[in-house]
Amino acid sequence: MEDRLVVSMIQCFFIAFGVIVGGTIIGSIGSLLTGEAVLTSMFRIAKGLRIWAIVAAIGGTFDAISNFEKGIFDGSTFDIFRQVMIIIAAMGGVKTALLLFEWLLGDEVT
Repeated sequence: MEDRLVVSMIQCFFIAFGVIVGGTIIGSIGSLLTGEAVLTSMFRIAKGLRIWAIVAAIGGTFDAISNFEKGIFDGSTFDIFRQVMIIIAAMGGVKTALLLFEWLLGDEVT
């Protein structure tokens, strides 16, 4: 059972990472085509995608809510622990992607 948790955490980390990196790069192409400042737009897009990357990584909000419900009402504490760890892994993927952009572009994404 714990092996599956680690696999889910790794997948959620990289899904969130990919949403930020891919969305920022592809989204900034639009700024390039319209003549806007590309780096400024990359920071704005990365900031706006943070919560959506987490939601995409955990598979939508209804699965998370049903897992919390199962953990609370059925007494399955492992389901609550599993969901919290998956959310933390997704947040780690988002933070890693933002740090990557800060490192590459030389400015802080706030």
